[in-house]
Amino acid sequence: MAGYDDRDGKIWMDGKLIEWRDANVHLLTHGLHYASSVFEGERAYNGKIFESVKHSERLHASGGMMDMPIPYSVEEIEKAKYDVLKANGWDDAYVRVIAWRGSGEDMGVASNRNAVRMAVAAWEWGAYYGDAKMKGAKLDISKWKRPSPETIPSHAKAAGLYMICTMSKHEAEAKGCSDAMMFDYRGYVAEATGANIFFVKDGEVHTPLPDCFLNGITRQTVIGMLKDRQIKVHERHIMPDELEGFEQCWLTGTAAEVTPVGQIGDYNFEVGALTRDMSESYEALVRR
Repeated sequence: MAGYDDRDGKIWMDGKLIEWRDANVHLLTHGLHYASSVFEGERAYNGKIFESVKHSERLHASGGMMDMPIPYSVEEIEKAKYDVLKANGWDDAYVRVIAWRGSGEDMGVASNRNAVRMAVAAWEWGAYYGDAKMKGAKLDISKWKRPSPETIPSHAKAAGLYMICTMSKHEAEAKGCSDAMMFDYRGYVAEATGANIFFVKDGEVHTPLPDCFLNGITRQTVIGMLKDRQIKVHERHIMPDELEGFEQCWLTGTAAEVTPVGQIGDYNFEVGALTRDMSESYEALVRR
């Protein structure tokens, strides 16, 4: 597979479809230097992007939190996404929408005179964690913590917030793990580097309260599925020493979908019936 900068296909950029290899920005783009960028990751199944409008609305919300008004309406973003799928001939694909402060008159911390730009790309992408969907992913425990909402706009899907996620995942992969679980600034269990986390104990589900990290759209979908099954869901702060008592674990995210977890650090989990049910039922839901 060629690198992401060297492929055939079309990318939507600033209002029009262009050749993949022409989708470039200047070296002095503000987003490259100061992380003034927000994005969305979405999946299309059978030609339909799952919860597409919710993603477009969240992009607008993220831009607002970053003082970066998105210059396209939700309806225009929706059209752009489907134009990209059609232009590339894909029914099943991962869709990436990104907005950023471009190059312009400002090249310092402030960038009000630089236009906000937007692009939509997509590519065919399989399971994010490979065969972990069958046997359960192995997670490291990161040394980095999700920061306080007083220090960052923690509910924006902003590029800069992923810096410690990248470092955490690199360290995890060097240890033979698929990903890393992160604690928050208070020491509570938070999330993986790009996915929310769920635990099972005595037939009930426990998941961290998203008060300093992203309340994922897939997370919300899975909670709804659990409640439809009359399964009790506890959204709460989870202490590290509770990991030993949980029986099952899974991750949720647009890329991760619903992926079982078999191990976090020294803690082991079974890929149990509820975990398998949620993974299979989510797959059926998105392809409905």
